[in-house]
Amino acid sequence: MTTPVCTRASDAAAPATQTLLYASFSSYMRARQPVLLRTARSLTGNPSDAEDLLQTALAKTYVAWERIEDHRALDGYVRRALVNTRTSQWRKRKVDEFACDELPEPDPVPGRDDPAEQQALRDAMWRAVMRLPARQRAMVVLRYYEDLSEAQTAEVLGVSVGTVKSAVSRALGKLREDAELGLVRN
Repeated sequence: MTTPVCTRASDAAAPATQTLLYASFSSYMRARQPVLLRTARSLTGNPSDAEDLLQTALAKTYVAWERIEDHRALDGYVRRALVNTRTSQWRKRKVDEFACDELPEPDPVPGRDDPAEQQALRDAMWRAVMRLPARQRAMVVLRYYEDLSEAQTAEVLGVSVGTVKSAVSRALGKLREDAELGLVRN
């Protein structure tokens, strides 16, 4: 079932006018899009945002296409639309920064020291391990750096588990008394 529609002669002429407007806008857009896109990129700094900004500005230009009297000044009109649209985006942006007298500092988290201090401690620890006798050094490295069990360390070195336990215990005692490690830890 179709519904009859009454139209006036002026309404019937509107689609032809719109087609003509669309053709002139389309040819302008194709010719000037690269130049206008460079302008949009300079406003946004991001190619994706620039494309979105240009599309929005061109949509606003299309709506006002009939009202623009001097088509020689279209670039200026579109550039002004780009700037105004970008300014509106800046104004709508949510700002999470507030001015205050004192800067808020996070509470220190236990176990998270300064990375430079952690590196200094690692370096001092490795130098202290290198000062141990070769056999104790091998056992400490296998046990704590390679994370082997006492039995695995004994098997790798071909010694008994008791030997590993006593040698590691003596090595840890020497490391606790190491003067350089004491300076870094304090």
